[in-house]
Amino acid sequence: MFQRLEILPLYSQYIFFLSIFVIKNKHLYNTNNQIHGVQTRFKTNLHPPIANLTKFQKGVYYSEINIFNNFPHGIKNLANEITLFQNALKRFLLINSFYNSEEYFNYQR
Repeated sequence: MFQRLEILPLYSQYIFFLSIFVIKNKHLYNTNNQIHGVQTRFKTNLHPPIANLTKFQKGVYYSEINIFNNFPHGIKNLANEITLFQNALKRFLLINSFYNSEEYFNYQR
């Protein structure tokens, strides 16, 4: 029903708005490419900060990084174009309809 009415479930909305925040505030995050000069396939991923506290690891800042890094490469490559990124992300979330974090992180690309 959600797909037919083009409504995102609650967790998918959470993913969408956190991702838009990340794209609009790129200056707050480092990519793997900025940390080391080696050109790898994960160079566009955000580099998670080293954190020993579980409270920090379960927080929003750390979650944003993990959510963004779990996107398919096609969506991450659109990160420089905000409108294209929003459209591709919304289409991806409408097709897959994630209802919790476990479903999202177990998604097979």
